[in-house]
Parts: sequence; C-alpha cells; structure tokens
Amino acid sequence: MADVDRLLVPLADGDAALVPLGEGHREALRAACAADTEIWPTYNVSYDPDHFDASFDALIANPARLAFAILHDGDLVGMTAYLGVDAAKGLLEIGNTYIAPVMRGTGFNRRIKEMQIDHAIACGFRRIEFRIDVRNARSMAAVAKLGGVKEGVLRQERVTWNGHLRDTALYSILADEWRRS
Repeated sequence: MADVDRLLVPLADGDAALVPLGEGHREALRAACAADTEIWPTYNVSYDPDHFDASFDALIANPARLAFAILHDGDLVGMTAYLGVDAAKGLLEIGNTYIAPVMRGTGFNRRIKEMQIDHAIACGFRRIEFRIDVRNARSMAAVAKLGGVKEGVLRQERVTWNGHLRDTALYSILADEWRRS
C-alpha cells in the first residue's frame, strides 16, 4: 500500500522547492494569484482577489488536499497539491496548480511536476492523474509533454465556482511507464 504520510513533505530541486502550504503563505500567494486574474474562469475554484480568502481557507482546512507552496529561489510563485489520494488503490491526482505568469514558459512547471511525480512514485503510488478543464489548452499541453496519456473527456464532470459546466480531460501517468526525458 502507498504511504500517504510521506507525501506532504518539503521537496527541492535546485532553485525550485515545494513546501507544505500554510497560513504563513497567504499574502505571498494572494499576490501571486492576483498577477493573472484572467485565468481563474478556467479553474474549478477561483483565487482571484474577490474569492481568494475563502478559497485559501477551504484549501488549507481540507485534509484531503495536500497542498504545497511553490518557491523559486525562496520566493512564492504558486501552489500545487496532491488530491484524491487513495493509498489502497495506489492512485492520486496532481492539481490545484497555479504558477505566476513570470515563471510560465520557463520549464519551471515541468520541474515542479517531475518532483511531485517522482515523490508520489517513491511513496508507492502507481497512478498519477491530472484532471484539466478542456478550455485550458496550456495545461493539457504541459501534461502531454510530461508523458501524460489522455484517457478521455468526462463531460459536464463538475460545476465550477462561476457556474460553468466543466468538461474535464483526464490524463494519467503510470509508475511503470514514467521516464523523465
């Protein structure tokens, strides 16, 4: 069985780090999330200035969401999480990821995801899922570049924060297929 207790620990790779998200990250994350207010309509939950506090409070209060602050050279530039963790089945989802615009297109997101995938596999998880709004082409392309296999689209899979009936693309990476390129 996979080891859930080892998932939420600090991870680092050079100038990139993931640390468990907590109250002390609130203001820095608020600023990072405010750097791109146009992105939030394609997210399940909004962290825009009008919704930030409620969304942040819900995230850190939910024991089923193992959230990390994303750091670059010690500065907070985003967040990500392990979601839907099922140790008995050896599967989890990586999601709730936001990276500030200044870090996009630099390869930084790939490094973060590789750390998360490597760590999940080291903890005994065999299936890593990514569930992405089909309107979010950038995220789908990033997961495909990692080696994620698109398994299909879950039609009207959820209702988002703004009432949108979201079609969700489901991607997966299996431990026995995972190869860093």
